[in-house]
Amino acid sequence: MLRVGEQVRHALSETLQRGEIIDPVIENSVVSISEVRMSPDLKIATAFVSPLGAGDADAVVGALNKHTKFIRGRITGALRQMKYMPEIRFRLDTSFDNFARINELLKSPEVARDLGPDDQNTGDENKDGKDEE
Repeated sequence: MLRVGEQVRHALSETLQRGEIIDPVIENSVVSISEVRMSPDLKIATAFVSPLGAGDADAVVGALNKHTKFIRGRITGALRQMKYMPEIRFRLDTSFDNFARINELLKSPEVARDLGPDDQNTGDENKDGKDEE
């Protein structure tokens, strides 16, 4: 599933790079495909996309979903070894937002206080808290 997902991701990226999709929403933004997850039967491919430079990310995902049949026809040549051509679904990739939120939490004063120099264990202490000599 991982290998096929990566092949689908490459085929989708090449199709989007060539600019074959005629839609003003897609043409005015750069779309990054971070991951493609395949269903166990390899008939459904869920592509997680991050629109860069677009005002409304949901509009870009909606435009991509509107053109799925055209995109599916364009990637057929790159995936001709597959028995069935997968149905493609585009979803907004929120993992970068999650990473930013976790980073902000780690930088918060409450967490910084807990990670102070007093809490660092150097590995030279016994269970009772006394230094070994």
